[in-house]
Amino acid sequence: MDVTAQAARRFLVARQMLAPARSVEGGPDGVLEVFRRLGSIQFDPLSVAGRSHDLVLHARVAGYEPAWCDLLYERQEIFEAYNKGLSLVPTSEFPWFRGVLAVNARRVLAEHPDVAEQVVERIRAEGPLTALDFERRQGSLVDWFGAPTNVVRAVLEASAVTGVLGLARREGNRRYYDLIERLVPPDILARKFPLREQLRYKLLSRYRAHGLLGISGPDIFGGLGKAKPDPGLPESPGRTALREELIEEGELVPVTVEGVPGKRFVLRDDIELLKAPPEPGHSVAFLAPFDAFVWDRALLGSLFQFEYVWELFVPPAKRRWGWYVLPILFGDRLVGRIEPRIDRKEGCVSVLDVWWEDRFDLRRAAGFVEAMRAALRAYLQFAGASRLEWAPQLGTERKFFRSLG
Repeated sequence: MDVTAQAARRFLVARQMLAPARSVEGGPDGVLEVFRRLGSIQFDPLSVAGRSHDLVLHARVAGYEPAWCDLLYERQEIFEAYNKGLSLVPTSEFPWFRGVLAVNARRVLAEHPDVAEQVVERIRAEGPLTALDFERRQGSLVDWFGAPTNVVRAVLEASAVTGVLGLARREGNRRYYDLIERLVPPDILARKFPLREQLRYKLLSRYRAHGLLGISGPDIFGGLGKAKPDPGLPESPGRTALREELIEEGELVPVTVEGVPGKRFVLRDDIELLKAPPEPGHSVAFLAPFDAFVWDRALLGSLFQFEYVWELFVPPAKRRWGWYVLPILFGDRLVGRIEPRIDRKEGCVSVLDVWWEDRFDLRRAAGFVEAMRAALRAYLQFAGASRLEWAPQLGTERKFFRSLG
């Protein structure tokens, strides 16, 4: 298929349940509807403008409350799995996520079999435990920065990655681990697939979560092995072979998008939507750093003419924007970025800065001001805040958005 840039933009916005924003009926069932559509949502406990997965759901579910996702977690209707980073996935899909190419996790367990056995046996006897419930042990393991790490914590994480343990719940950033057989229903736990089938399913899940991916991209296909066969991983034929298999079976359909280099792929079930995507209407959504919509930075540049860099790891003096900035989607255009901060104690949202795209004038864009007001009202409700404060330099924004009634 050959599609125009406008059709591709409208398709992607509709496919991502953002046409219009916050249009999914609220409640835990609405959250599950998003999971059923996207398959998985990348998880991040860091709460600056809101936890990333909550921001993803807030952009799509009317009146979204973080407690709805937490409730599904507590009910074990969703679980944590590695799928392009740590993600939340419907528990019904556990059989395809129980095996991973976790070379490092297996190495940790092989080097510390005594700790692994002790950890599992104590959890078996006492129920869910955290790393803090065990005496700290140090060994040869180091963290990302080369500092010594707690062997018990590393073993707990490795046991979760390899499917021996799972997360029973979280309390803030504290993780409570339990035996996987206590967390997953027996009928689901009994279903098993070869690692090759799991990798194939998870590759398809990346296309499912986004809607218009190509064949590569930084971190987009992480955890699925190399593109070509790896002699060290005989069970993995390589991503290229798995993708070609999905294309041959019709699960993925190649498309060419006007102005976008290379082939893109859509799910078979999305072809009709791609042929006739709806007009997105006038709505505004704030997109999280890990939202699948912004996974493919190159596509944002070629299709939306929008450069997005998450500047968390950029030295402050070199940042063009801020370190936790949310792209602003208006209809099928990315028109700017906003840097909000939630102060739950004070019941306030502070907007530290806003950057509009050079080609965008908020005063002349039909429908934008009211759509932005609606988005800010929804964000205040999401944040549990009663007031909005603008940084001193944001005089124009204060003028247009002071009243949200």
